[in-house]
Amino acid sequence: MAELQQQLRVQEAVDSMVKSLERENIRKMQGLMFRCSAACCEESQASMHQVHQCIERCHAPLAQAQALVTSELEKFQDRLARCTMYCNDKAKDSIDAGSKELHVKRQLETCVTKCVDDHMNLIPAMTRKMKESLSSMGK
Repeated sequence: MAELQQQLRVQEAVDSMVKSLERENIRKMQGLMFRCSAACCEESQASMHQVHQCIERCHAPLAQAQALVTSELEKFQDRLARCTMYCNDKAKDSIDAGSKELHVKRQLETCVTKCVDDHMNLIPAMTRKMKESLSSMGK
């Protein structure tokens, strides 16, 4: 049960960060992309190929932004997973060494909680970094 609560804490914090990025950065980029794409379609002298290229250029910053967010979230998730795997390995080693199950369970919970706390503390800096990167892309 404690592990589920830890997962929910992280999930809620990450969801909140993603919503903030979407509201403050991605949405503006989507608006620019759609207006830019619409302008491409207004070019009556352009060939179909030129219009498609124009639309592709309009799409590029948004695609780059979405790739950045996805990449950062994957790195965060991988780091958290490695930390919890370390906790699991430590618990298995303790059981193999003959420690009592209740003691090992407490040790595991403490370790996982520390992983979650440490990674929760990384979210504000990660958010700032992504917002800065997204702001520079949107220009």
